[in-house]
Amino acid sequence: MSDLELDAVALGKVGMMRQTQPEFYVMRLHAVAGDLTARQIRCIARVAARYGRGSVHLSTRQGVEIHYVRQEDLEKARLELLEGGVEMGACGPRVRLIVACPGNETCRQGVIDTKAMAKTLDERYFKTETPSKFKMSVAGCSNNCSKATENDIGIRGAIEPEWVPASCSDCGLCMSLCPVRAISRRESGGNPETPFRYEADEASCINCSTCTSLCPSDAWRVGKRGYHVYIGGTMGRVPRFASLLKKFVTDEDDVYRLVEEAIAFYRQHGNKKERFGHMIDRIGLDTVREVILGSV
Repeated sequence: MSDLELDAVALGKVGMMRQTQPEFYVMRLHAVAGDLTARQIRCIARVAARYGRGSVHLSTRQGVEIHYVRQEDLEKARLELLEGGVEMGACGPRVRLIVACPGNETCRQGVIDTKAMAKTLDERYFKTETPSKFKMSVAGCSNNCSKATENDIGIRGAIEPEWVPASCSDCGLCMSLCPVRAISRRESGGNPETPFRYEADEASCINCSTCTSLCPSDAWRVGKRGYHVYIGGTMGRVPRFASLLKKFVTDEDDVYRLVEEAIAFYRQHGNKKERFGHMIDRIGLDTVREVILGSV
């Protein structure tokens, strides 16, 4: 490997990549869940003006990049960014930025604290080595705005609906609104106090909040909150939609244990430059799922 190639590998580990123009580099910056402070943004703007061409690029994964930085300016720019509270991102075969939507902090649809979970995942895994690039996303609800099902590991907030008969007006709106038609109505055997029941089929329910958020009489309420965990999503050269690893995990610590086991399995069995999802297809989803779930 030439000195130039060695330099490129070393710089890639700290988020610096050569552009098409060999005299220029891209500086990929670190952010968690797309959040930056006003101080960090001012620092990035200053560095981009001083060492780049006065503009930044917002990546598809909530990251920020400064383009057109000369190699001799990389270290000066990095130190100036660090002084402003901005660290470098990641390139190559390692865990990348953790993506997340706003979650229940500000979004009315959010059912989990996505920012806190993204921060924990970032602290544990960001920049750690993997056979190929490795991406994680946390989505606050079934709207899946942060595309949990397109990532190597995706975590999505979920609710388990609970029907409250005393509040139900028997309007039937929930049956027509349910996106997967999981809700049904049945007679309850002539009981005058509860002549009917509405039920959500557990197998069909996708644990969204449509019924609980749109029921006009609040007859559908959130019974439990939890997480769906997905593995093996990728939108690269050979796209693959993520597979469900486990539906409705109620304990947050169990989510982290599943993530740990999934990454450990990938490190042990993944080939160099082989994406997690393609490894799953090679080995078999049932086998991978059995091993990961059996370890938790």
